[in-house]
Amino acid sequence: MTLTLEDIAAHPALHRGVRAQAQAMNQLYRTNPRLSSVFATQQRWLMAHIGLALHFRREPDDYRKELTMARFIDVIRQNSVASRNTADAFVKEMLHYNFIELLPSTQDGRIRPLQPVAASLEVVAGWVLAHLRTLDSLDGANRMATFLARPDGLARLQPLVADGLLSSNPVREPKRTFSLFTWLNNGGVVMDWLISGVDPDNAGLSQIPTGVLSIGDFANWLKLSRTHLTRKLRAAEELGSIGWLGQRCNSVMWVSSDFYQEYMAAQAVKLAIIDAAFSASFPKGD
Repeated sequence: MTLTLEDIAAHPALHRGVRAQAQAMNQLYRTNPRLSSVFATQQRWLMAHIGLALHFRREPDDYRKELTMARFIDVIRQNSVASRNTADAFVKEMLHYNFIELLPSTQDGRIRPLQPVAASLEVVAGWVLAHLRTLDSLDGANRMATFLARPDGLARLQPLVADGLLSSNPVREPKRTFSLFTWLNNGGVVMDWLISGVDPDNAGLSQIPTGVLSIGDFANWLKLSRTHLTRKLRAAEELGSIGWLGQRCNSVMWVSSDFYQEYMAAQAVKLAIIDAAFSASFPKGD
């Protein structure tokens, strides 16, 4: 049975499941920071999902339906995710860092198909598994086992996840503090790290302690400029969304109840999209 957004948002196990999910995201980041950062910024996250969906939906016997730079840019613009120049630069960056690769020309020598390398797909699979684990923790189902048992699991599931993300207004237009971080380089990692240190038993507090003790250490771990991170955190501080229990930037950081609830609501939306895609991809556990 598919969990609805309402089911997920109201589930008493959501807070602990999402904290474990955030910890899993942190581990993925430690394993491959540069590649994981692609999924840590709103615009790049959506562009990556679009590219993956085009890859999985390709028809190798029809060169017109391969993943190419031109097709990628067209879909990016059709969905108003980014400009042509931004999409072009994104693909070139992915090629530069060997996250994707060019394939030999097929029927038309002017066209060079693209495809993600195996290491990139492993990170995406890790992202999927972290979310399926959260969903399984809510209802005791076996989504993870079903996904892992299918060699084509990622190819079946990811395009439908991409469709759901692109069609979701809450995903495309995040609110208040959440939106400050979704457009920051590694902003998703910042939020995951904050939430991973929150004790769910403290979720009812107005100022919820996190595990962050030093902005300098935090910035170093994230591989961000301390100045850049501090500026973004100041914007969140001015909204009353974060603060410090002692000396500013050198004591335990807290997040507000409102910000914490924003994060949880955003995770519930994403989890509902993934569960709907899973149900469509694996009917009756197929």
